[in-house]
Amino acid sequence: MMLNVVIILVTFIGMEGLAWWTHKYIMHGFMWRWHHSHHNHHSGFLERNDLFSVVFSFVAVGTVITGFEVKPLWFLAPIGIGVTLYGIFYFIFHDIIVHRRIKFRFKPHNPYLKRIIRAHYVHHKVHKRDGAEAFGFLYAPKKYQSR
Repeated sequence: MMLNVVIILVTFIGMEGLAWWTHKYIMHGFMWRWHHSHHNHHSGFLERNDLFSVVFSFVAVGTVITGFEVKPLWFLAPIGIGVTLYGIFYFIFHDIIVHRRIKFRFKPHNPYLKRIIRAHYVHHKVHKRDGAEAFGFLYAPKKYQSR
């Protein structure tokens, strides 16, 4: 049981690095066709960029199911759970808190939360494929701390 918790936590933490890499080199790379909808104004609730969530959900569900069904691959279940938890935190932070895709009143007071929100806004100042910075989602360097 404890090993499963460790795998989940390591996966959750590792997902930030994987998300950063995916965002910088895939979303702002050869998959810009999907991601550009997120950097430019669009009408409607959904955007083409949301297809990434669908793809990542299939990966998470697939690893959980495989981990439960194929005993020698048991470790895939906690990996999939870690990916899923990261996805939930990502959705809450990115889609609800930062981009307000679900409308509610929220004013961040926590300095770290303000920092990651600021970093994300810096990232969105660029509406093109190249030239953006701050590709993380749940971590932002201190340089994004408001002064």
